[in-house]
Parts: sequence; structure tokens; C-alpha cells
Amino acid sequence: MASSPTHEASPSAPPAPADDTGTQGALTHGLKQRHLSMIALGGVIGAGLFVGSGAGIAAAGPAIVLAFAVSGLLVMLVMRMLGEMSAARPASGSFSVHAERALGPWAGFTAGWIFWVLLCVAVAAEAVAAAEIMLTWLPGTGMWMWVALFMAVFCTTNLASVKNFGEYEFWFAALKVFAIVAFLVIGALAIAGALPGTDAPGTSNLTGNGGFFPKGADGLIVGLLASVFAYGGLETVTIAAAESKDPVRGVAKAVRTAMWRIGVFYVGSMAVIVTLIPWDDASLASGPYAAVLDHIGVPAAGEVMKVVVLVALLSAMNANIYGASRMAFSLVRRGEGPRLLGRVSGGVPRLAVLASSAFGFFAVLLSLWWPDTVFQWLLNMVGAAVLVVWGFIAVSQLRTRRKLERESPERLVVRMWAFPVLTWVAIVGIAGIFLLMLRDGDTREQLAATGGLTLALALVGLLRQRRAARTAND
Repeated sequence: MASSPTHEASPSAPPAPADDTGTQGALTHGLKQRHLSMIALGGVIGAGLFVGSGAGIAAAGPAIVLAFAVSGLLVMLVMRMLGEMSAARPASGSFSVHAERALGPWAGFTAGWIFWVLLCVAVAAEAVAAAEIMLTWLPGTGMWMWVALFMAVFCTTNLASVKNFGEYEFWFAALKVFAIVAFLVIGALAIAGALPGTDAPGTSNLTGNGGFFPKGADGLIVGLLASVFAYGGLETVTIAAAESKDPVRGVAKAVRTAMWRIGVFYVGSMAVIVTLIPWDDASLASGPYAAVLDHIGVPAAGEVMKVVVLVALLSAMNANIYGASRMAFSLVRRGEGPRLLGRVSGGVPRLAVLASSAFGFFAVLLSLWWPDTVFQWLLNMVGAAVLVVWGFIAVSQLRTRRKLERESPERLVVRMWAFPVLTWVAIVGIAGIFLLMLRDGDTREQLAATGGLTLALALVGLLRQRRAARTAND
């Protein structure tokens, strides 16, 4: 299929997204700066941080702080590279569009569709996890009922308008930010011994019980891998920026604040946790944040954190349905999928929203019918997908930057630090994580499944690209 024509605009004015033009309508610019700012803030606070970080602490001990700092540096480099390209040419397809421009249609096809599958599977996992929380409060209800309710709500929200998505995410993100800031403040007071009934722990939990590296380098590596995958979701803000009133300013502001957000929310909270409670405390497995609050005597800490985790899961569902629909829309508008999904009604790609929600709901059914076989295979297929996406971002930026400097230097309103040195550092870092995944059986299985999906998509993309080239030459 031939791709739709693209338009480019000056970075001084809100440009039309490069992949959102055509005769079937265009996306609206319904997101405000406050939406983007809060999406950027809340995008780094997910259920993986509130719950999944417990596994990393158990593996690395206090060294989890170092693991999150190292992986956070890599994420900041990736976001800076993505921010540079997205500010220069905003598009709802984000890194898929950049990969297509830099490496060819096969790369945009591969990066875009693997991300779409990742988001849809994530929607399923989040819906099931949110339903499980509801069952702890209302045990007489059925899981399917809650899953159906959550899917219906967020599918409907995304069908209505992009402003609805922005409003939901604004308030979800505000609650998450409030929760994490409150935790950090309470934790800092407890560390200082300023809370009633608490004594300052000093460094006893950091240096005692095996020391800062209780499980050595192997534990640090496992913690590093756990921390890397806790950072997923940062890409959504560059997708959403294309539907804002000022995409360039929105992306630039979000990227420039990435450093302190990652430092405070992730590294800071890990430091609070391992300072206040022994790293091998059994209660950390069920949720490190709730364990710490219980440890320092905060009333009903477990129930409070359940609410926070539920909000984080619902926020992720909302954002992932949005991101998946926009990625699918962008791909089909570029001739990389069924044209039907590219239709726009009321400024929203409603068929793309429905298709993404339907795939997510189908994945939920797989999790209920065959949780340990088919659904586990599906999870493995997307286990390392975020690293594949990061790889495409880094290589695309490496090639795009030189072209921008030659042809449109005025578009470089966000610049990658110390280019090309830090770009190569990021590429080496991503490759290093792939190699580290080979050391463990579970992550090795994920790497193999994701690699298979990536190769299959790349092969299809190359065949489509060659067929299009032959058609153009005929």
C-alpha cells in the first residue's frame, strides 16, 4: 500500500504530525500543556515500581539503589535521544516514524508493531492485576466482571476524545505523584528519626546483614535487569505530544525534566526503602512501599498502597490503550497495516482504539484460559520488547542527528548530550543488557521469544519494503 503524504512544519509553530495527514481526517490537538506535564511525571510511576521492585531488592539488597541509578542513566539517554527527534518532527508514531525515516520502512514497521503488541499485552496484564486487587475487597465478585468493566471504561474514554484521555491521565498521574512524594517525605522524616515512635536507623540496614552488596555482582546484575523493566512507559509522552497544542515545547519540557524525575522517584524511593527496612525482610516481597509504611507504623498502610497500586494499574491501562491505538493509526497511515484502522472520526482513530482494546481483551482471555502456557508465551514474546524499541531509538538518532544538522539545524530545539559519544554509550548499554539476559534461564527464554518476534516482523517489513520498491519502479 502506498503511504500517505507527509508534511513538515517549522518548529516555531505547532506542526501537523508527520504521519497524521490524509483524506480520512486528522487527529486533533486536544491535549494541553498541563496534560503533557502530568503525563510525563506520572509516566515514570507504574505498578512495577510499587510492587515489582521488591524482587529487585531481594536480588540485589541495598545495591538496588545503584542498579536503579545505572539503569536510570540509560533511560535518560534514551529519552533524550527520543526527545531530540520528537521535538524536531512530532508524530503520533513517535520512534516508529523516526526509525522509518532513518533506517527504512522495515524498521518503522518492526519497531511500531512490536510496541503495539507490547502495549496490548500490558493492558491485559494490568487488567488482571487490577481485578485481583478488587477481589481482595469484594471476594464474592468475579474477576471477569472487573476486567470487562475496566476494559469498557478505558476503551470508551479513548473512543470519546483525546481530551478525555488527557484528563484521566492528569488525575491518575496527580494521585501517583502525590503518593510517591508523600512516601518520600514520610520516609525522610523516619530516616531522620523525626516521626513519633521512630528512631533514626543510620546506616545499619545499608552496611549490616551482608553489607551493601550482600549477593555480590550476580545480585547486582539481577537487580539491574529488574530495574530496567520498571522504567517502561516513558515513551507515551512523545506519542501524546503530537496531539498537543504545542508539540515541540511539550516534548522539550518533558525530556528536560526527566533527570530529576527519575532521580527522585526511583532512586530516591529505593534509597528510602533499603535504609528503613532490612533488605531481606519477608514483607518486601508483597510490596516494598507498604512494608516500609507498616514498619514505621503508618495506619492501614497496606490498604492505602493497594489503592495507589490500583490507580497505577488503571492509569497504565488508559495510557497503553491510547498509545497502542495511536501507534496502529500511525502505522496504517504510512501503509504498514490495514487501511481501515486509519480512519478518523471526531479527531479520534476509533477503529484503532477498538482493535487495540479487542487484542488486549483477547489476551486477558488467554490469561484466564491458559495462564501458564499460551499467555506465558505471549508475555515472553514482549519480555524484552522495550529494549528492542530503545535500540531502534538509539540507532535512529545516530543517523537522524547528522541529517538534521545539515538540512534543518533550527529544528534541534532539544539536543542529545555529548553527541555521538553518549549515543554510542546507550547502544553499548542496551547491547550489554541483552547479553546479561543470557545468563539467566527465565530472561534467556524472554530474549529468545522476543528475538523471534522481532526477526519475524523485520522479515515481513523487508519483504513489504522490497515489494513497494518493485511496484514504484514498474
